[in-house]
Amino acid sequence: MADFRAECDCLAEILEPLSDDDFDRATLFKEWTIHDVVAHLHIFNYAADASIHDQSAFDDFKQFMAARRGRLTLLELTDEWLEGKRNRAVYDVWREYYPEMCERLEGVDPRMRVEWFGPPMSARSSITARQMETWAHAQEVFDLLGLDREEMDRIRNIVFLGLNTFGWTYAVRGMEVPDTVPALHLTAPSGDVWTWNADETANRITGKAVDFAQVVTQVRNVADTSLDVEGPIATEWMSMAQCFAGAPETPPAPGSRHKA
Repeated sequence: MADFRAECDCLAEILEPLSDDDFDRATLFKEWTIHDVVAHLHIFNYAADASIHDQSAFDDFKQFMAARRGRLTLLELTDEWLEGKRNRAVYDVWREYYPEMCERLEGVDPRMRVEWFGPPMSARSSITARQMETWAHAQEVFDLLGLDREEMDRIRNIVFLGLNTFGWTYAVRGMEVPDTVPALHLTAPSGDVWTWNADETANRITGKAVDFAQVVTQVRNVADTSLDVEGPIATEWMSMAQCFAGAPETPPAPGSRHKA
């Protein structure tokens, strides 16, 4: 829970000095503006919070989404739910809400099963997903503003989520899931080395944990990282890795996401 809050705080630090007009600046992520990013993060923070603490409110939110899906885009739907609030007004709502949400999470059993838009998951998985999405969407804001993010070892949660969704990457595309999961030998921001599936030698991914996280969250093409990818399964996985729910998404083209 603390890692999710720290990720939000990291984003808030670079958003706080921005003017209202700055929130209309477009990022390299599908031309979403900074407003779009913050609005998207807020409504799904609300949904995750409600799924843990207020089932009725979560059901109402799902119904709101379902009634408008197909008629409105995700961004239009988000703006309607926010009742027309924009830019710094939405930032203020997000900035006030997530600390209160984190306080409510204190004492929640991390194994508690909660509803979502797909299969139920644990409360721990739900909040890890919120950390992941905050970190991933923050990247396009850091890129737009020409800033480097000081990465921390809490990114391990996102790396582990990426590993755990190896099978999902294939299944969501209707592909057969390989029996072999590639080995990971990743260097953390602190310099520690994190290793998984070390006995696998034919398919290996070696490099920075941040680079791996950028690939599985689809904020960078693997070609734009320094990852060393060996073996056919590892290569195929990194070409389409997707650690988030929803329909299959195509990773960004090489060179299309970068710091300004």
